[in-house]
Amino acid sequence: MVVHIVLFRPKPGLTVPEQAALEQSVTKVCEEVPSIRRFRVGRRVLHGRDYEKSMAENFSYAAIIEFDDLEGLQSYLQHPVHDDLAARFTEVLDTELIYDFKLEEMEKNKNFNVD
Repeated sequence: MVVHIVLFRPKPGLTVPEQAALEQSVTKVCEEVPSIRRFRVGRRVLHGRDYEKSMAENFSYAAIIEFDDLEGLQSYLQHPVHDDLAARFTEVLDTELIYDFKLEEMEKNKNFNVD
């Protein structure tokens, strides 16, 4: 599985119409890009752990988009509705970080390899 992870912080004073337009873009991407297996968005949870204090920057939201493979991610990134979503994000975000990862299932008694 390949995941596309977007950590982001909206601009202060995001309006209701801006929020609605962003939600519409996400919905459209989910409906029109067949390679998306799962699209999740959520707000950061703070619960008093020490690592929370060590973060250089606070990203209040994360979007995690799952694909079967790299080709699925590339298809998503090249799809015309992604261009609209990217434009919406540019309009309403204060800052963001974007990473792509290939993930493997971990099984009990299996070595963790970080080479």
